[in-house]
Amino acid sequence: MNKLTEILDEIFAGQEYSACEDFMEAGLLDSMDVMDLVEQLESAFDIEISGRDILPENFKNVTAIAELLQKYDVEEM
Repeated sequence: MNKLTEILDEIFAGQEYSACEDFMEAGLLDSMDVMDLVEQLESAFDIEISGRDILPENFKNVTAIAELLQKYDVEEM
């Protein structure tokens, strides 16, 4: 999960996020942050995330994001 961790470290800029169960509810992510995160994930993993998958539940926490990436056959995160 090195690439994913690097991306999340950048997005959250020093804030503790790893134990957070809901980034949006905790105020760590908003809709603009999600779009930035989508762009970074697409670039880092050479994928195109479908608009159907840009849902709050897919960006809720680290596990949800990792599961989304697995859907796109990303093996090395």
